[in-house]
Amino acid sequence: MTKWLDPVEQRAWRAIVALMTRLPGALDTQLQRESGVTHFEYWVLTLLSEEPGHRLQMSDLAHKANASLSRLSHVVSKLERMGWAERSATAGRRGVQAVLTDDGYHKVIEAAPGYLDAVRHLVFDGLEPEQTAQLAELSELLADHLTDALSRSPGSGQEDRSSET
Repeated sequence: MTKWLDPVEQRAWRAIVALMTRLPGALDTQLQRESGVTHFEYWVLTLLSEEPGHRLQMSDLAHKANASLSRLSHVVSKLERMGWAERSATAGRRGVQAVLTDDGYHKVIEAAPGYLDAVRHLVFDGLEPEQTAQLAELSELLADHLTDALSRSPGSGQEDRSSET
């Protein structure tokens, strides 16, 4: 039997849905208008820019970007065509690394001010510092819970096997 959301859960869920649907579009619009990249492309470039040598194993990058390897591979292919990333075989390891090019690094630097202004305007300007700290804590808690729940869902290949020993 389905357990319906109580009024507070319903209110929270509707607010989350509004954020999930409206915020990505607003960030995409700003980034495409000012820098010619989507939010996800910018996010991938940013993640690579933060890594030593501006490189990361594709599977690790997919995990950090909260994306499937297939989606990430498609985006990295586009970034390669733009000259902002390239793929490199990893010596002694299976798999491939995504590598940020110098032009890709410059693209991140160029896009960052407008992106950060948009994030501040759309999210943080509406909160007091204490609320921002609460948002950080709640978001981290929910992200961790989601990761755990998804890793245990049927078909994920990561079900809890603690009872199988």
